[in-house]
Amino acid sequence: MIIINVRFPVLPEHAEQWPELSREFTEATRAEPGNRWFTWSRSLDDPTEYVLLEAFDDDAAEAHVGSDHFKKAIAELPRYLAATPQIINTVVPDDGWGPMGEMSVEPRG
Repeated sequence: MIIINVRFPVLPEHAEQWPELSREFTEATRAEPGNRWFTWSRSLDDPTEYVLLEAFDDDAAEAHVGSDHFKKAIAELPRYLAATPQIINTVVPDDGWGPMGEMSVEPRG
């Protein structure tokens, strides 16, 4: 599985609208075969920074980068950013999420 984490420094005047500005790209990517997850989070320390957590089957990331919606996002979204996004891209042997070994919560109810 390929896991990608990207930090997007959004211009302050566009920070509130970022979820809507990136919505088309987000929805199209989530619909791709081989996409495991594509989730945005907003930094608690910097309200202009959004973090994208995404994962793909090993053979699906190349198709993602070649997709029309990816090319459109690369062309259009930079105008809303304060700087170049920073990325971590890695291949892991896991097949998805698993329980956190250091913290356990008993079922409630």
